[in-house]
This record gives sequence, C-alpha cells and structure tokens, in this order.
Amino acid sequence: MSNRGIFAAMAMALSLAAMTAHAIAAGMDDPRRNDYFKAFAGKTVAFVPVTMGIDLTDGWASVLKRQADRLGMKFEIRDPHFSADAGAQAITSLISEKPDVLIVHNPDVQSYARLLKRAEEAGIHVIQVNMRSNYNSDVYVGADWIGIGEAETQAIVDKCGAGTSGKVAILEGQPTSGSDSGMMKGAENVLSKHPEIKVVSNQGADWDATKAHSIISTVIQQNPDLCGVVGFWDVMDLGAAAAIKESGKPILLVTSGGGEQMACDNVEKGAFYKEIAYPVLEQGRDLTDMVAMVLEDGQPAGKQKVVIYTPTLTISKETLHPGLCWSAKNLGK
Repeated sequence: MSNRGIFAAMAMALSLAAMTAHAIAAGMDDPRRNDYFKAFAGKTVAFVPVTMGIDLTDGWASVLKRQADRLGMKFEIRDPHFSADAGAQAITSLISEKPDVLIVHNPDVQSYARLLKRAEEAGIHVIQVNMRSNYNSDVYVGADWIGIGEAETQAIVDKCGAGTSGKVAILEGQPTSGSDSGMMKGAENVLSKHPEIKVVSNQGADWDATKAHSIISTVIQQNPDLCGVVGFWDVMDLGAAAAIKESGKPILLVTSGGGEQMACDNVEKGAFYKEIAYPVLEQGRDLTDMVAMVLEDGQPAGKQKVVIYTPTLTISKETLHPGLCWSAKNLGK
C-alpha cells in the first residue's frame, strides 16, 4: 500500500473512532424504559399473609417492599394474625378497594377460594404464595410440596429401614392446608414402596411448637423405639426437637422450612437431621417477577395460569457452609 493509501486508511479509522466516541458521549436511549416504569407507577400491591412475624412472611414482605419502593408502587399488608375469618374480611375489603395485585398466603385450601375468584372477576390480579387454595388464580409461587414430602420421607426411610424398629411419626401442621395435603401425598408416594416402615402416629400440631412438643413427647412414651419423625415446618418442629432431646433417644427429625439461619443452626447442633428448604428470599424474587409480569403483560386478571416451583435446598451436616442460610435479622439492612 502506498503512503497515500496508508494515510487515507488512518484517516478513516480516526473518523470512525471519533464518531463512536461522539455516540458514546451522546448516550443511547432505551425505547422500552419509559413504558416499563409507567407500567408500575402508582400501582398498588396488597399482601394478605397467614400472619406476619415469621421468617417466611417477613422475608417475602421485605423483598416486595423493596420492589414497590424502587418502582413507585404502594405496598400494603393486611395481617390477620392466624385468623382465617380476619383474613377473609381483609380480602373482602380489598376487593372493594381494588388494588392492582393481591398476594395471598392461604391458611387452607377452602377458606379464601371463592374470594380469590371474586377478586379476579373484579379485575385484581391474584398471586398465591406457598400455600394455594382450591381456586387456580393467575399465579402460584411457592414450594413443590409433593416433592418436599417425598424428599423428607425418603431421608427418614433411608435411616429407619432394616436393623431399626421401622417406626416413624408424621407431624403435620394444619392437615387442610395446601402444604400439608401436598406433603402427605409425597410421603404416601414413598411409604407405598416401603412396607417395612410403620407410621405409628400422624397428627397435626396447628403450626404450634408447644403442641408439637406435646404430641411427640406422647408418641415417644408410647413408642420408645421410635426411629424418626417427618415434620412439616421447622418453626413448629422446634417443639418436636425439644421433646426428642428430653427423651435422650437417638430419634431423627427431618423438617422443611424457608432456609433461615435457625435451620442451619439446628442442623449443626443435631436438633434437625435435615431440612428440605424452599429459600424465602428466592421466593421473594419470584414474587416480584410475577408482580412485574402481570402488570406489564396487560392481560385481564384471571387469564394467566402460571406456576413457579421454588428449587429446594437440602440443609444437612454434609452441606453446611457459611452463607447457606439467610438471616431474618438482616432483612432491614
């Protein structure tokens, strides 16, 4: 190439570089950005939990509140404090107030079913979290309860087969809840393949640690050779763990929960053999994604039928490491 050609090529390169630098300096607009934020500005998201003050609901609410603040939405909580009647009244009032999205944590499969249908008929998008009702709303975000029931029961079966009494207790929370019905189906799926396992007790403790303690204490008295307990919620199962400790017997307790730090602490000290966790903060992110989806999509309430099952996390002495569990005390930080 001649000198003239070289100089021409260099000039062109410099010109392109200058044009690129100018484009970068001028910036580039995103044509979808304004529409994105308009979809959320001024919208209202209402949350009706079973109760506040537990790791699950506090965790979800924390993530939802951050999203609402970031996108200019209003976030409301109507706390029924474990009362299905109060929860039904809260949902009835919200149907009249017409929030854009209603997130509901059902106490059982029936109490709110008709109300959730009414809410969607009134144009309110309904997202059910972790415990569903008999009504199939726009979205369900939560645990795969059948899968969790299978995983918990299999963990006990693996340790309570040949060479042991084969005796196992099941500690439910509220048998009419969506979580319990799913976990029992999962437990039955596993137990049907293991006739050597004998379920000596299957009782509900109403999510109460004191009742759980009383139930498992009695079961151990009646069955001093009990091998294992399949528990349905870690907070409740702290009572079962205390009963086992008091008995002085090597009874294994497998539970499920939101993967908060107390789960890791209790696995580390041996109170829980394992926890099959549905990480709460990951569920919170799924909830915020679904809030964004129903508001952006523009479809009428009740037209979308979306399910997001939370990937589970097995917490055991083999899997423990710093950061495995999240901490409720850090939610406000």
